[in-house]
Amino acid sequence: MSSQGSGLLPLDEALEKIRAALKPVAGYAQVTLAEALGRILHEDILSPIDVPGHRNSAMDGYAVAGSALPESGEKRFRVAGTALAGAPYAGSVGPDEAVRIMTGAVVPEGTDTVIMQEKARREGDDVYFKAGHRSGENVRHPGEDIARDTVVLSAGRRIAPSDVGLLASLGIAEVRVNRRLRVAIFSTGDELVPLGQSLGEGEIYDSNRYTVAAMLRRMDVDVLDMGVVRDDPDAIEQAFTSASQIADVVITSGGVSVGEADFVKSTLDKLGEVDFWRIAMKPGKPLAFGRLGNAAFFGLPGNPVSAVATFYQVVQPSLLHLTGSSDTGRLRVKAHTTEKLKKRPGRKDFQRGILESDANDNLVVRSTGMQGSHVLSSVSRANCFIVLPAESGDIEAGDEVTVEPFAAFM
Repeated sequence: MSSQGSGLLPLDEALEKIRAALKPVAGYAQVTLAEALGRILHEDILSPIDVPGHRNSAMDGYAVAGSALPESGEKRFRVAGTALAGAPYAGSVGPDEAVRIMTGAVVPEGTDTVIMQEKARREGDDVYFKAGHRSGENVRHPGEDIARDTVVLSAGRRIAPSDVGLLASLGIAEVRVNRRLRVAIFSTGDELVPLGQSLGEGEIYDSNRYTVAAMLRRMDVDVLDMGVVRDDPDAIEQAFTSASQIADVVITSGGVSVGEADFVKSTLDKLGEVDFWRIAMKPGKPLAFGRLGNAAFFGLPGNPVSAVATFYQVVQPSLLHLTGSSDTGRLRVKAHTTEKLKKRPGRKDFQRGILESDANDNLVVRSTGMQGSHVLSSVSRANCFIVLPAESGDIEAGDEVTVEPFAAFM
């Protein structure tokens, strides 16, 4: 199936169409906690314990009974012993006694309050406290942070370093995660030359495949790099067929522009159900999406910046949906431009910019310069997209704009 309307398809509408056509992959793997970083949780994680698991001190100081503290003046308590983390004080504490206690140590029986050491006066085996303390202060209670059987991490969450630490603190050694997506990529074109070889007239290095592979690897998917396929109908058909049999997703770049005459389009029409769209975004207007057998297919534009923009704005959120991730992969902030930005109304524009803080810690953004879809260095110099609405024209210096930091993309 191949269709192409006369108008431009809004980006949000394209994303809705793709999301409706894709179903998250099935299957999971049981992995150790050391292997879990970056994976997508397959199921909710319930806490098997209370955190903290016992009543403990939030400070270094002295444990006492709150009811025994003075209402005025100062009172003397005898220091009965010491409680350390992992080495509790044995026995009960009398009303006129105190126990030296360290942070994290179990609060002894007979006490319910910890007076921080800076507010105590120690003389030999005695310690003195003044009035003004609150009964129960500086004591952590069981389940105060996490109660047993509550959900601590939800299915669909991408496991972060802090999550690994949290799971370890609960004694969880293994988790179920969604299986990784298998994504096959290849480039087509007789003009493409492998790295390490000299360029002939009209030839270019195959950069898009390396760029797409790098963006995919940051997403923690299995990348199946199928290399460069020459402009031969049999070779292209064999590559598409092989890729669709081993991968969940097939991604290529080039050969998707309107009216472009090559073997990619004819092969896709023969083997799959693929639509060729003109999306109202700049850079990256041409996009192909559909199915090749059981695999989803994305055909990215051939211009390198267009390929990057289309991947981040269309392919990445679609792959996140396929993985079962609840993450959108998006962070948008507001910043003021330091210079005029040129734009024509009609398409949503993703200009490459440099986001930074000014002397007053306000976010400001400036252009990387030339914004042509062939200028890959504009992406390398940038640390964000400056997102300009389709209907907007030129942006004046000092205007507020929406910015997507690259650091938020996986």
